[in-house]
Amino acid sequence: MMPYFRSSNAAPQLPEGYQLQWEPLPTAADEVNRLLQSCGAPNRCDSRVALALERSAWSLRLHKANQLVGFLRVTSDEALNANLWDLVVLPDQPEKQKLLEVLVYAALNRMRKQWPGCSISLAAGEELIPVLETYGFISDPNGIRAMGLDLKQEGEREKTSMEGLEPPTFRTGI
Repeated sequence: MMPYFRSSNAAPQLPEGYQLQWEPLPTAADEVNRLLQSCGAPNRCDSRVALALERSAWSLRLHKANQLVGFLRVTSDEALNANLWDLVVLPDQPEKQKLLEVLVYAALNRMRKQWPGCSISLAAGEELIPVLETYGFISDPNGIRAMGLDLKQEGEREKTSMEGLEPPTFRTGI
């Protein structure tokens, strides 16, 4: 899915009791991995998650009472393309949709300032589509669809971060 950034969207209010944290450097891969698995992501070893965090530009984390309840990470070539990854909020959070909106808005706002003109993409499950469309993301713009390829040899197969996610792929230009 690709968004066409709409500056007319008002910033969503972070519900009381939550803290939004920008992380320029990777930390706590085990905590992030537990959150991702609690949200239905495939099992990954902590070292693979640590490597993904290390190779990311930055991440956003939502905490409530010192517990990680939401997460989003960003990668970019810092010129043409940027990608949102692992957009999740724990399913038991009473204001899950609002928290997802906060993560998306904060990420797009920062990306718009940091990398103006970059195309932004992400792979997203069906439950994220309403939130993403709110911020201008469109499915399969101009017929562009995402594809994935697993480079592991047979027998050493491990689920990838995109596995299990069905199209649409969302893209935007900011």
